Amino acid sequence: QVQLVESGGGLVQPGGSLRLSCAASGIGFSVYAMNWYRQAPGKQRELVAAITSGGSTNYADSVKGRFTISRDNAKNTGYLQMNTLKPDDTAVYYCNVRWGQYEYWGQGTQVTVSS
Repeated sequence: QVQLVESGGGLVQPGGSLRLSCAASGIGFSVYAMNWYRQAPGKQRELVAAITSGGSTNYADSVKGRFTISRDNAKNTGYLQMNTLKPDDTAVYYCNVRWGQYEYWGQGTQVTVSS
């Protein structure tokens, strides 16, 4: 059974930091591309950051320079380090992995940026 379990969300003040984790089980994590999406209330889900199986990364313009995506294949875990958080970053963050026709989603973790 495939599982993606996100953790690390919470409430943080503007300018603060959080690190999200995505622990994968039931798949050969190392061959999958991994993505972080987010969905704010009333908005469409958007791609925030992506990392290929080879480690190449890509970011949405809105988070470039503030967020860093990474992965530890030995731990079957991906990460999203979020710095200098803004209220506009408030959303549910979802981990996604993709390999060919195979695609899986985590359950999401809430990130709220507010003073």
